[in-house]
Amino acid sequence: MPKELKLYNTLTRKKEVFKPISEDIVKMYSCGPTVYSEAHIGNMRAAVFADVLRRTIKMAGYNLKSVMNITDVGHLTDDADAGDDKMEVGAKREQKSVWDIAKKYTDKYFEDTDKLNIIRPDIICKATDYIQQQIEYIKKLEENGFTYKTSDGIYFDTSKLDDYGKLAKLDIEGLSAGIRVDDSLNEKKNKTDFALWKFSPKNEKRQMEWDSPWGVGFPGWHIECSVMSMTHLGFPFDIHTGGVDHIPVHHTNEIAQNEAYCCHCDDKQSVNYWLHNNHLQLVDGKMSKSLGNVITVSTIEEKGIYPLALRYLYLLSHYRAEMKFSWDILKNAEKAYLRLEEKIYLLQKSLSKPQKVKGKRFQKKNHLSPIGQDIKKKIENALLDDMATPVAIVLLRDAIDNKELPDNDKVYIAKFADSVLGLRLVENRRQKFNKKKSDNEIPQEIIDLMEKRKEAKLAKDFAVADAIRNEIRDSGYEITDNPDGTYSLKKI
Repeated sequence: MPKELKLYNTLTRKKEVFKPISEDIVKMYSCGPTVYSEAHIGNMRAAVFADVLRRTIKMAGYNLKSVMNITDVGHLTDDADAGDDKMEVGAKREQKSVWDIAKKYTDKYFEDTDKLNIIRPDIICKATDYIQQQIEYIKKLEENGFTYKTSDGIYFDTSKLDDYGKLAKLDIEGLSAGIRVDDSLNEKKNKTDFALWKFSPKNEKRQMEWDSPWGVGFPGWHIECSVMSMTHLGFPFDIHTGGVDHIPVHHTNEIAQNEAYCCHCDDKQSVNYWLHNNHLQLVDGKMSKSLGNVITVSTIEEKGIYPLALRYLYLLSHYRAEMKFSWDILKNAEKAYLRLEEKIYLLQKSLSKPQKVKGKRFQKKNHLSPIGQDIKKKIENALLDDMATPVAIVLLRDAIDNKELPDNDKVYIAKFADSVLGLRLVENRRQKFNKKKSDNEIPQEIIDLMEKRKEAKLAKDFAVADAIRNEIRDSGYEITDNPDGTYSLKKI
């Protein structure tokens, strides 16, 4: 019998007891990366959140089928269906084919998720593998009377739905004021209407375009998630995740087209629980490629910081809380993570017969002392209560320091908690970690020089930036500026 799990549902704006559609399996879909460039640490927070949710669902006693998409076409640079396709932008930036860009950054994304100990979903699907299914889906929307044609594509008519915008609680009347001011520039019937299929620009050959009943073009961004979730999970399914930035546009439009697709079905609701993680904010401002301050997992490694310290930092904030980031905050988190990892390592080393736990097969409850049972239950309850990871970490740290708790209990509790937290605290990685750290350690003076060079570049003082580059090289390090605004550093 599964344990009671509480989740905050964005659709209802309240925490609810989770009730799956089927007792046999929970079905979950997560929005994955748009693979036109390297994912930053804000993107990775969403990936860790989805991973902890998957682990929590399994800890609660459910079977799980999880799906994640890879967006390799259709995500425009403007959510209002304007601008260029991000994949085409990436290809032009690096002078490569769109397909090469997609493979490069898909591979890099999974390299980073592996470093953060993220278990991959059961099914990973690419938008470009489902073009025909997307066309068929749009045809069904057309048959149901929810589409219209403009000079640049096929659009969804949001006015045909009485409750469009319910996820984001949009003020449709306020948004609609003043629409159609200039029909020569905007042919949309309603401000909230969105593209299902975009026509390829005239006199311009795109690398990614396909034939369709409406003309040569490519799918809109939102349609892929509807099609791939329906294909693999069916409608309705249990859980859909993503970042809070998806609420007002992407997920709102997913709901609209799903309910239009299912308008003749008994149950028009396509997803029962919508879960969203909050933003990651830099303490000293916004992170953006134009400012040259995008931080990735690679950036963190270049500073000699272990990637799992970033995962630890994520989990110190509740997933629904806005998270602050600075290098000092991350370094302090790394120190705390290493202290905890060291204590558990020494506990394991001190035990004459260390307990071995494989997969989900933990010790029986009566193998723990009464105080151990109580602590384990508190950690479990924290995780089952909308994944309160900060509470679980505090309880774990207190347990490790508890003088009344037997060492065997401490190790077992650490293994239990880490099955959900995913911090690799109990895998005897100490020697491997120390070797990795020493090999990649960058002297503080070099880090300081790199920060000064970044400031000089932002101030467009390129002479100073070049002088600092030479100084870094003279110190035995080569710095390389990447096309996406980040930089790489290696020892000469």
